[in-house]
Amino acid sequence: MRTRTLLAVAGTATALALSWAGPASADGAVLTTGGTGGTAVAVGDSLTAPLASGTTANFYSSATGTSGVKCTSSRFTATVTGNPAAPGTATESVTAHTFDSSTCSSNVTGVLGVNGITIDNLPYSATVASDGTLTVQPASGSVVQATVKLRTLLGSVTCVYQAAGLTGKADNADSSITFTNQQFTKSSGSSLCFANGYFTARYAPVTDSGARVYVN
Repeated sequence: MRTRTLLAVAGTATALALSWAGPASADGAVLTTGGTGGTAVAVGDSLTAPLASGTTANFYSSATGTSGVKCTSSRFTATVTGNPAAPGTATESVTAHTFDSSTCSSNVTGVLGVNGITIDNLPYSATVASDGTLTVQPASGSVVQATVKLRTLLGSVTCVYQAAGLTGKADNADSSITFTNQQFTKSSGSSLCFANGYFTARYAPVTDSGARVYVN
């Protein structure tokens, strides 16, 4: 009798433990630090990421070509506006996306250098899904816009490019976000400005106060 009673108590305790552990695991947040399933990133936290070491941010005239502009220093900053339980979709506000023009160069014929690259119409809204899909959207009625200022044989030239939005991919292996051949269309600029710009870059690591961020 005593043995059966102890077994019954042990079974009940195990069932309670499992019923408690299940919801706790399911309630893990989409964005965490310390690893997958780690500490939830707090709403209001600022996330930042530089270009991945040894890579460049490219703004080329075609998806398969190598003609255009590239930079070795770029960084983005975003504020977390929502971080629900996983699986789900976290939300962010992209407040800054900068390029250090001193590290930018161009191989376009007639272009001597790059005076500046700015991302306009900020902030943008962004979503990060549990599968790693990242989307960036401008405010209603606006566009994602990049202004590229080139130094040419004919003087300074300003090229303005626009896109409806961007799509990227997050990877927990290096806490990176990669954009590949995101197409922009020229809205204004001289003939030295290529008609389309294809943006490719990998930012890593994405951090929250120095701690790597993971997507769950």
